[in-house]
Amino acid sequence: MSGQSLLVPGELSPIRSVPGSIRRPEYVGKPAPTPYTGPEVQDSDTIERMRVAGRIAAQAMEEAAKHIAPGVTTDELDRVAHEYMCDHGAYPSTLGYRGFPKSLCASVNEVICHGIPDSTVLRDGDIVNLDVTAYIDGVHGDNNATYLCGDVDEESRLLVERTRESLNRAIKAVKPGRQINVIGRVIESYAKRFGYGVVRDFTGHGINTSFHSGLIVPHYDSPHHTTVIQPGMTFTIEPMLTLGTHEYDMWDDGWTVVTKDRKRTAQFEHTLVVTETGADVLTLP
Repeated sequence: MSGQSLLVPGELSPIRSVPGSIRRPEYVGKPAPTPYTGPEVQDSDTIERMRVAGRIAAQAMEEAAKHIAPGVTTDELDRVAHEYMCDHGAYPSTLGYRGFPKSLCASVNEVICHGIPDSTVLRDGDIVNLDVTAYIDGVHGDNNATYLCGDVDEESRLLVERTRESLNRAIKAVKPGRQINVIGRVIESYAKRFGYGVVRDFTGHGINTSFHSGLIVPHYDSPHHTTVIQPGMTFTIEPMLTLGTHEYDMWDDGWTVVTKDRKRTAQFEHTLVVTETGADVLTLP
């Protein structure tokens, strides 16, 4: 594995402004969102609006990823995605969600998820996950991907490639009538081939007019998650695989989650809608 030194928190830039004409999610300015009480199965109008939100999120992530290079700060990646979403009439869903101060999550190397963009400078050989969610017309679209920065070692490159493949396999496993734990079963069985850890305490989730609806989509084989998949359900799948343990520590910022053994980790995510025969990805650029 790469011999990069471990990450330390950087300096935060001021909170970025969003034009007043852009609709905010109801949780902005509040300590927590109002609990979702609606259905997990969405009507066709909501799904089509989510397709728009998902496309903007995917394009914003793609735009930010173009700037990944040694010497670039994670805060700069946040700026690019923030401006893209605002320019397209969308609100960056993470900004102000439970107090999160930025418009995307940037998780580098040993950071599993929820890394806060700051003055951290990307180095040659890093891997960086960008997690971008857009809110527009009353709905959210959520996606993430892990990118290579410069010349990345083979072990890390394979981790990224295989984590992407685990998501693809999980999407193919989604079928009406199956229990939702089939998703984690597929991911974990694939990850075990390579000796990877599968993060358990951070999961996929229901998403619609709510950023997190309460539906849990585990990425490991869980006998306790037996919700039956139905057409029209909308949720994310976002496996987090590690080169070592699935256990983690959290930084003092209350957000940044790092592997306990500080080995590298990768993640990929799409927002899906269940169809009559499988799943349709809503977060395509």
